Amino acid sequence: MSPSIRATRRGILAAGLASLAMPVVAQPAWPAGRPIEIIVGFAPGGGTDVMVRALAQFLAPELPGANFAVVNRPGAGGETAYVALQNARPDGYTLGTINTPGFLSLGVQRRVRYDRAQIRLIARLVDDPSAFVVHRDSPYRTLKDLVEAAKRRPGTISVGSSGIGTDDHLGLTLFEAASGTEFIHVPFAGAGPTRNAVLGRQIDVAGLNLGEIGMLGQENPVLRALAGMGERRWDLMPDVPTFREEGYDVLMSSERGLGAPRGVPDEVAKRLEDAIAKVIATPEWAEKVRQLELAMDFLRGAEWEAQMPAQLRRYQQIWERTPWQ
Repeated sequence: MSPSIRATRRGILAAGLASLAMPVVAQPAWPAGRPIEIIVGFAPGGGTDVMVRALAQFLAPELPGANFAVVNRPGAGGETAYVALQNARPDGYTLGTINTPGFLSLGVQRRVRYDRAQIRLIARLVDDPSAFVVHRDSPYRTLKDLVEAAKRRPGTISVGSSGIGTDDHLGLTLFEAASGTEFIHVPFAGAGPTRNAVLGRQIDVAGLNLGEIGMLGQENPVLRALAGMGERRWDLMPDVPTFREEGYDVLMSSERGLGAPRGVPDEVAKRLEDAIAKVIATPEWAEKVRQLELAMDFLRGAEWEAQMPAQLRRYQQIWERTPWQ
């Protein structure tokens, strides 16, 4: 081998070793310029929409290069959004909000256009008790008042919900069975329109979650909750009784979190999950939660997915006893 060739090889080897010694600059998982889209299956203004918009602001600094765009795609109780999420490229640039019962219950009542197995859960943030809410001028002061009026005039009192198969609707279905009453169900495209309808007295009762009422801290709030469907009273609303306390064995809540197409890389899903966990541990997020009245109850994606089979069985049992339409 000639001296010139040996020198050339030594130069190449030296350059290679030098490059290995240089620090590796990590590339962002989400390069700037292309936003991460978060699909929300309900109209703006509801609990899910409010939660995810707040979360996006806190998440962006935790994920260098990432920025978020929230897109509302209401329809069919959330099915429209789940179809879009399932069909998106699993590259970490499309996320979607997940809401139970709807994510599970829609497939109990009818054939749906999405496959739950094709959606990966990232994290649950909220578990918010369902509730019956009325205008402050409503003649119904308690659940007892509502039941007595419904029995005097069956099928005449209207109750709004965020859509067929949602927690509000299932809670109404369970309440009708437990109380022997019949109401007019009025489905809307989300909690925002439902709340507006009861504010405008277009419906008699709104099926909302306690965290969606938005009246905490007001001296004379326009809306008031008759009762909540949680196992116990919510700490932020200790004066609101549970349905069980009022004599009706009705338990229902809305879980809200994030999911992604099933094929999203594990490292991307973990980065998102870890970033969410970091955000919710901050005092700044705690203050935001208080302001937005979010019923926080964090679970990592795998933990949340592990609970789904039991929840699905419960909704199937409800359907078998009291099919909802």
